[in-house]
Amino acid sequence: MTPDTVAKREISPWEQAYLEFETPEEEVNKFRKRLISFGALSWPRDVEIVELFCGRGNGLVALERLGFTRLEGIDLSPALLAQYKGLARCVVGDCRQMPFAAHSKDILIVQGGLHHLPDLPGDLEQTLCEARRVLRSDGRLIVVEPWRTPFLDFVHFVSERAVARAAWSKIRAFATMTEHEQTTYEQWLNNPQQILDCFQRFFTIHSLRIHYGKLMLEGRPQAGRDAK
Repeated sequence: MTPDTVAKREISPWEQAYLEFETPEEEVNKFRKRLISFGALSWPRDVEIVELFCGRGNGLVALERLGFTRLEGIDLSPALLAQYKGLARCVVGDCRQMPFAAHSKDILIVQGGLHHLPDLPGDLEQTLCEARRVLRSDGRLIVVEPWRTPFLDFVHFVSERAVARAAWSKIRAFATMTEHEQTTYEQWLNNPQQILDCFQRFFTIHSLRIHYGKLMLEGRPQAGRDAK
């Protein structure tokens, strides 16, 4: 797909709401703080990192600002990838079948893409199996995804109020994204144990935190163990 074709393509309501939810700078700062919370300041700066479901690439920008240089991104949306202007190599592709050699990457990062997968547990298993295949034996998978907590339930309650949507553009954008991904989003939120069991089939959980409606997980590939 050429840049002209991407420019002419009308983006979806979900993509438009995503672009309106927060400014690029706000998203970069959010991603930077998350990465630091996972210990990114201590990672060697020459590690090979891939941002999965990278969207408009602000996670890659955050990594660049932290000094990392060997960066790649992958996402299904050419319209969102076209927003990225950094130094990383980005490809349009499916994270269930990644175009990377086995054991070729040090770190894979997901910040809000797994809950878009249409089929649980099948698509999640396929994505995690691919992630394990692509990572080196001492690599790591970093995951940040929505998670049902009282805080998230309260945000949903507020976003369903017409007055709140009218008064606050961020709530309006959140409500639009939720509406357009409702099937996969609710499927994800309603199956926490199934999701964690799936992670544990492919990765050893190094750390797991649940914070303000987010699952924050770091996993290491399980050596010599095939999922069944």
